[in-house]
Amino acid sequence: MRKKRFIVLVFSLLLFAPSLAVADCTDLGKATNTYIEGDQTILFYRQNALLAKVVLEDCTVNPSSNIRLMKSYVCEDDSLFIDEQECPIMTLTLGSTGQ
Repeated sequence: MRKKRFIVLVFSLLLFAPSLAVADCTDLGKATNTYIEGDQTILFYRQNALLAKVVLEDCTVNPSSNIRLMKSYVCEDDSLFIDEQECPIMTLTLGSTGQ
């Protein structure tokens, strides 16, 4: 009986909160350049192919900002350092070479 409840709970979580189970992650350490789009979005490129699009939660970024990774492999629940301020990632969308 407990096993059935657990299975129903897991499937319910996957149905109603899929982002908890399927968060996007990628190795931003492979990026060769970046492009700032708006004031909260950073596009990471590997050569000329889009690696990932990162939208920041509470920070603003501009073309002269110093962007630093806390770790190479980054997921949606991680943060970046923008001008020495820790900035949580709101969304991370994989590009054409993001896998």
